[in-house]
Amino acid sequence: MQTENKFFEDLVKMANGFAGTMAGVGREAETNAREKFKSWIGGVDFVSREEFEAVKAMAAAARDDVAVLKAELAAARDKGSAPTSYDAPSDGPSKPAPKPRKK
Repeated sequence: MQTENKFFEDLVKMANGFAGTMAGVGREAETNAREKFKSWIGGVDFVSREEFEAVKAMAAAARDDVAVLKAELAAARDKGSAPTSYDAPSDGPSKPAPKPRKK
């Protein structure tokens, strides 16, 4: 003999409704998180691999140039023909050297 109990039917319906609501909240949260992430990534300036490699090659070439110039300067100083300090051409009043930043 089976009896119908309205309380248990209502409890099951309420649990099913709650589970459906929580699934919807989860989907909405995931969608919002994806949109926030896309907007954050879109606002960041990333460089392409080609740009990075080009700048890396330029930096390597500049390091090589600096090494060559240092060697030339050292050789000129050894010969005694290089000035001991740099005298800037006087095209007007010179600006004072910038102060170093404190960390």
